Amino acid sequence: MAVRLIKKSWWVDLRFNHERIRKKSPENTRAGAQAFEAVLRQKLARGELIDRVTTIGDENQTFETFALRWFNEYVLPNNKYSERRIKKYTLHSSLVPFFGRMPIKDIKSYHVEQFKAQKVKEGLSPKTIKNHLTVLSKCLVCAYDWLDITAKPPAIHWPKCPPPETDYLSPDECALLLSHACGTVRELILMAIRTGMRQGELKGLQWSSIDWDNRVVIVRHSRCDREKALGAPKSNRTRSIPLDREVYEVLRRRKQSTGYVFENKYDRPLHHSWLTYYLDKLCEQSGLRRITWHTLRHTFATHLVMKGVPLNTVQELLGHSTIMMTMRYAHVAPSAKRQAIDLLNPNTQFPSDNFGQPVGNQWLTANVRPIITNEYEPKDPYAA
Repeated sequence: MAVRLIKKSWWVDLRFNHERIRKKSPENTRAGAQAFEAVLRQKLARGELIDRVTTIGDENQTFETFALRWFNEYVLPNNKYSERRIKKYTLHSSLVPFFGRMPIKDIKSYHVEQFKAQKVKEGLSPKTIKNHLTVLSKCLVCAYDWLDITAKPPAIHWPKCPPPETDYLSPDECALLLSHACGTVRELILMAIRTGMRQGELKGLQWSSIDWDNRVVIVRHSRCDREKALGAPKSNRTRSIPLDREVYEVLRRRKQSTGYVFENKYDRPLHHSWLTYYLDKLCEQSGLRRITWHTLRHTFATHLVMKGVPLNTVQELLGHSTIMMTMRYAHVAPSAKRQAIDLLNPNTQFPSDNFGQPVGNQWLTANVRPIITNEYEPKDPYAA
């Protein structure tokens, strides 16, 4: 009998003219697969052509052969340019040289550990090794699925990585940097510090994405310099960010109906090299350490957390896909731990009024309650 149960699905698996043919049964039962097998054999006997899902050599494909197919059929259609470039480099520089000649089904966890050991000897950081293993893992999962390999992909033990370090500017450093900036550069820096938008999102910001009535900017675009085109933001997550009074007034003074919000003197979209050059120049003039545009995004998030804004709110404003990405800023949040330790001081007689109250509740108390207790008539928050 040429019917098999594979991954909770019934398949017809037979040979014809020394060629292996596999097809999934339309009816997912043993009897349905047997009936489907009879139909296939009748078609073959009459000389009719049928699609062959896999051939006898598919399970023995080498990693190099499948990696090329995976890149063309999965990475190119589903990933952005920057991700495609990184995965292409990872495949050609690390994964294919090590796993290239091995059949997909023969790659075991032991070989993955050998790969990790080799990269450690080459001096790669745990984070870089983890990035390489992420590409390998996704490629192998697709291989086992596409080639209908009945076994499970090899288990991968991820290296432990230290928490990422984030640099940010203090309020005084922000004021110093802005005091030396002017024109479009100053507006960009102010926008980055007050909204946390990524560099690509700032370059791709359109006038049509600003809601003037509600005073919010809707982040729906990101500009890629290499493709010279607008795309979706990272993780394809559109988000809304309220504009504070200063940013709102800066934008309103030169409001337009369409086009890019920020352009160079030739009325063309900004480029990464232009932004980097002027930020480096400003850091030198103001006596600050060298920072990047992403440092301004970290500054936005850090200042919010230091003020007691809940992490889930910061996550929404930053557009993080998971709260774990936002947790890197948790260490700067004010906490009741300090007040608890202060109680050990014999000179402390009474706890503070907000002792024991979660930071998020303190922030809500300061921001939400006044709104609830206001009079029914709305007030303009930007009125003098």
